[in-house]
Amino acid sequence: MIDTKNNALIQAIKQDLAKNRVYEKDVIEAIFIKKTSKGAFFDLGKFGTGIVYGLELLNAKDIIKNLKPGDKILAKILVFENQDGYVELSLVDADKQKNWQKIKELEESGEIIPMKIIGANSGGLIGEIFEIKAFLPISKLAEKNIPKETDRQKIIEELKKFIGQELNVKISLVNPRNNKLIVSEREIISANVLELLNQYKIGQVVDAVVSGMASFGVFVKLVDNPEIEGIVYLSELDYRIIDNPKDILNLNDIVKVKILDIKNGKLILSIKATKEDPWQKVNDLYKINDEVKGIVYKFTPFGAIINLSNVQGFVHITDFGGVDEMKKELELGREYNFIISQIKPEEKRIILKLKK
Repeated sequence: MIDTKNNALIQAIKQDLAKNRVYEKDVIEAIFIKKTSKGAFFDLGKFGTGIVYGLELLNAKDIIKNLKPGDKILAKILVFENQDGYVELSLVDADKQKNWQKIKELEESGEIIPMKIIGANSGGLIGEIFEIKAFLPISKLAEKNIPKETDRQKIIEELKKFIGQELNVKISLVNPRNNKLIVSEREIISANVLELLNQYKIGQVVDAVVSGMASFGVFVKLVDNPEIEGIVYLSELDYRIIDNPKDILNLNDIVKVKILDIKNGKLILSIKATKEDPWQKVNDLYKINDEVKGIVYKFTPFGAIINLSNVQGFVHITDFGGVDEMKKELELGREYNFIISQIKPEEKRIILKLKK
């Protein structure tokens, strides 16, 4: 017969032992004793005496100089018992770990917090939250703050204007292991906007005004509800390859957009989906050996993309012998005469040859 009383006692003892054990990398409470030339010493209670020395002492000098005997502080265990019998500690790591925990709590609560901007690059803004570097990508900026330029250097110049300012953000991604903290300004959505969004459904076609441009697409505001904004990514602008939204759109243009998705309080839209696919009738418009006029739109490592009247064609680099030779015969933005050599509607592809 099993002695349930003894079994319960054993389990209680095991749980108590587990509570009283610590491991390397654990963060525990330490009581400051004193600082000597050897290091700073801390009372760890039943776990003995801790020491902060060497590089850790140098890194924590600003923390230690403000400590008085008896002050309590969190410390991270680096080595449970060194050759002198002390528990080696880190105060800086413990402080950082505590800050990561605060940030994790902010992510879970969805709280809006101010972040001071301390730097900028072509990808976005750099700030600090609880002394941990945070990154605010351009795609997560509020629409009004997104650079209207597409040139890399001009984007950086516009973003640098925010240095020293505070922006309200929400935590978007937390990964202490990779020291990665991503925040978002766009995810701060008013209750009013969320309510307005309930009027719209995926698949619906609505009118919108182009309100901003970025290297990855355009931002639009709905004509009937300007408080609601959405994004049209480059791939959804047109059936042609578009490198720069300015090639086909201007600010304040009114466009029809189709709602592809509604998430995180914003609309994912498509202009392309409101138009008829020109590739469905390409065989009615073009024939092999036809002579057509086309404008050189873009060079690639494999050739050149040519804008025809409603689709794009492609000229292979092998027709020229190499990139340098191709650029001698073709100039970006200039119109030339081409001969159609292949038509592949299923691949959305027309192969051209430069007419000599």
